[in-house]
Amino acid sequence: MCRAKSKWLAFTGALLSCLEMISSANTAPDIPVIDRAYSKLSNSITVEWRAVLGATNYMLTAEDGDSFIETTVKNSPGTVTGLKPATLYRITVRSINSGGKSQPSPFRKVKTVLAAPILSVHSPSCDSIAVSWKAVHMAAGFSVSLMRSDGLGRMLKQNTTNTSLIFTNLDPGTLYTIKAYAWNANGMPGDDFTYNQRTSPDAPVDVKVAFNSGALRAVVSWMPTEGALTYSVTVFSGLLKLKCNTSSASCIVPSLQCGSEYYVSVTAYNDAGSSEPTDAVSLKTVPCAPVNISIEEDEPGHLLVSWSSVSLGHYYVVFVKSDDGLEVHCNTSYTQCHFQSDCGFTYFISVFAYNKAGQSPLGDVFNYTTAPCCPSDFRVVFMSSDTVRVTWAPVRGADLYETRAAGGSGVVLCRDTATACTLSALQCSTPYNITVYSFSEARGSNTSCAPQHVATAPCSPEIKNISKEGLSVISVQWQPNNEEATYVVTARGEAGLWHCTSTRNSCTLMDLPCGSAFSVSAIARSPAGQSLPSYSIPLETAPCCPNDLILAQVTQSVTSISWSVGRGAQTYVTTLESPKGQAKCHTLQTYCLLGCITCGTNYTVSLRAISETGACCPSGVKLYRLSNKGIRVFWRASDETINYNADLRGSKGNFSCTPSSGLSHCDITKIPCGDVYTVVVAPVTDKGPKVTFCPKKIYSVTCSGSSVGMVISRGKSNVKHI
Repeated sequence: MCRAKSKWLAFTGALLSCLEMISSANTAPDIPVIDRAYSKLSNSITVEWRAVLGATNYMLTAEDGDSFIETTVKNSPGTVTGLKPATLYRITVRSINSGGKSQPSPFRKVKTVLAAPILSVHSPSCDSIAVSWKAVHMAAGFSVSLMRSDGLGRMLKQNTTNTSLIFTNLDPGTLYTIKAYAWNANGMPGDDFTYNQRTSPDAPVDVKVAFNSGALRAVVSWMPTEGALTYSVTVFSGLLKLKCNTSSASCIVPSLQCGSEYYVSVTAYNDAGSSEPTDAVSLKTVPCAPVNISIEEDEPGHLLVSWSSVSLGHYYVVFVKSDDGLEVHCNTSYTQCHFQSDCGFTYFISVFAYNKAGQSPLGDVFNYTTAPCCPSDFRVVFMSSDTVRVTWAPVRGADLYETRAAGGSGVVLCRDTATACTLSALQCSTPYNITVYSFSEARGSNTSCAPQHVATAPCSPEIKNISKEGLSVISVQWQPNNEEATYVVTARGEAGLWHCTSTRNSCTLMDLPCGSAFSVSAIARSPAGQSLPSYSIPLETAPCCPNDLILAQVTQSVTSISWSVGRGAQTYVTTLESPKGQAKCHTLQTYCLLGCITCGTNYTVSLRAISETGACCPSGVKLYRLSNKGIRVFWRASDETINYNADLRGSKGNFSCTPSSGLSHCDITKIPCGDVYTVVVAPVTDKGPKVTFCPKKIYSVTCSGSSVGMVISRGKSNVKHI
């Protein structure tokens, strides 16, 4: 029985144990007990408790009277978040399993710590950092610490009740870590706030400026600055400002202006800000190219180059290169230079200004062509008394030559590209200054050419009168129209040449043979040359008298007279004269019979030889215009007892006139103008026909506002105005 009872009791105990386990699994767990609750962050509280058997989770509750926040965690410790800073909370814990939640644990009062100050940080200078923040609720003070982020150096810490402070004496361009928190009246620290801030960079050092004068740009360089990310180069001059940004330690500043002084500074930048700009470095660029350049040939062989001074120009260099390749230069601190120059060259001239920065840019290149050279050693050859030929060698730079003869009543010009010129229509017996000028298109005339002094040959004398002083003596008179001239009169005929010379206005031809015909002309001689001969005047000497005269009484009333031939005689006139009368015989023969002779009477016998013309041609034939639109022909008669006839022949008609006996002029009325007339004045012979050997003269009767114009006398190729 005991054994059976014992087995039942054992079964009953096992059953009770199982029931207990089932009951335990279906009921809420025990209430947790909080061991510790505290706040390290301003928005959370951390709770520690002992584990509860059978609890699978725990619920943390924080209440501040206005609200509550619940958080479920797996185990201890647990943290309630989303809380308000510096706020007193009642903290409870409940254990949870499938059977439910336990009752809340006994509460603990815990206050959240102060909120972290929100920092505003900047670097006002390269060695300082300024920190500021807003006031934190319930904060009694603040603690701010600063340390290099790379761990070098020591940490700086400051406690303050203010809301800002400045850390100084820091390293430029260095990254610092700043941490700040607030504490309450009990000294309990609150949340901290961490911020990384870099100090602004220090100003760059060792700034250097290298100027490129050819490109008008500058290269600015410097030593790299700690912590600088970028650099800015500022170049300014007056209102002009140029900038160059770079991340390297050099920068090129282009497009600088010549003749300017710039000031260059460099500023370093990083994320904290900028450094102070460096002290300005002066940069003076090259001067600008000189302007207002003028080139003058102040005198032949000397060029004067001048220009306006330029800003920042310390001195100037002028380069002058001739077209033959030779170059010279002038270095001066003034604004003008003198150069030797040669005629007929083209010079290329450029002016540069210099200073320590270098040479100015190339300005305008000027070319200047000097006046062409003057022809030298030109040769003057007289072709006649009114014509001269001038020749010379070609000269450098000349495109054209002008030969100028100045003297007398005007100037005679000749222009040609050839190196010879013939000047005609010069005045005879006149001093001239003959100059050969050279011309070029670029420079014009060289007016410095020296003249050559020459005098033309004497003027042709004009024979005014020829008179017979005796049988073999002829006096010739002319117009003395030259100074210091010697006149030579020549009588030219088949019998030979006869001359007479005089410095006055007449001379006498002696021993002319009888019965001869001559052409008389005159020339003038001087050191300048010999004139053209005058117009020739015909001259006949009286026929030679027969050498033999024979008289024979043929009958009582007839006498025969015979004689030898007289040279130059064509007819003879024999005359017997007595108180009772005269007997005359005119014959071509060398004998004659004279009748009606009275016996016992003495007769004087004379024999006269007569030439073919019987008279001489007149001289000095001229035409004059009359008020009644007529023409008066005037001449000088060789014998007042001879009658003359004037003939004028032209294309518009032939005209003639014969004067009254003893006059040396006759008039022709209403002669047409605008024609050329051939004028001949000849003696009228006893036989009737006019003499045909007298000289002809040509006259042009021009019209000038009337039917009869100016009368111009022309002889051979020369023309004279009457």
